[in-house]
Amino acid sequence: MRIHILPSMNPDGFEKASAGKCTGIHGRYNSNKMDLNRNFPDPFGRTDSSLEPETEAVMRWIHSESFVLSASIHGGAIVAAYPYDNNNRGSNNYSRSPDDDVFRYLAKMYSFHHKSMYKGNFCGMQDYNYVWGQCFELTLELSCCKYPTAAQLPHFWDQNKVPLILFIQQVHLGLKGRVLDDKGNPISKATVNIFGRSNLIPFQTNSLGEYYRLLVPGEYVLEVEAEGFDPINKTVDVFDTINQYTAVVHDVVLQKSK
Repeated sequence: MRIHILPSMNPDGFEKASAGKCTGIHGRYNSNKMDLNRNFPDPFGRTDSSLEPETEAVMRWIHSESFVLSASIHGGAIVAAYPYDNNNRGSNNYSRSPDDDVFRYLAKMYSFHHKSMYKGNFCGMQDYNYVWGQCFELTLELSCCKYPTAAQLPHFWDQNKVPLILFIQQVHLGLKGRVLDDKGNPISKATVNIFGRSNLIPFQTNSLGEYYRLLVPGEYVLEVEAEGFDPINKTVDVFDTINQYTAVVHDVVLQKSK
């Protein structure tokens, strides 16, 4: 397991923010007066502005690795939020994603282990990361004060240490494996779908033929397709293997089309 940390997505705003100031918007925008967490391409077509350099850099980073799980940490509330931020109807109703059960599990796991977190926008990073990056992201708002002082950090660490460690462990939730041809060669860009879950952009294997799919325990039908190969459907059982520090491993071999 590898852990990647981005200390600040908005260095301009970080410099402008005033520690101890619990309200206000001075640290929210970059030097171009853009809210970066409202600057990502929207899966429902509501992107209203050009992409900022910081946004493009994060997008390149998302696609440079096969990230599985992500937390975007903010201040200004105490809540764990998850996709979708938006929907294709533009309404404010609950916007359920195809993997809503997984996101609800992750959010409950975090909030229930937090000492005071409540036990819920368009163009946000979490939707982009999920839809285009194949990575399940929660937005974690960890302090009511938007810009807390350094002296408060031990308190926030005490509140979040256990749920953060448990959250990282959830990367082992679900299913992983490789898609190979009959000679054992990896097949890249094979689509790996779960029957009944219509993701806006199908999950695909990486250059090593690897796929990662966060799923709560249960029985699923795995649908695997690749250009030039016969598609295959397989029923798989996903067990709780988190404490074994590995997801359930299920490799798939595809036969070339005749």
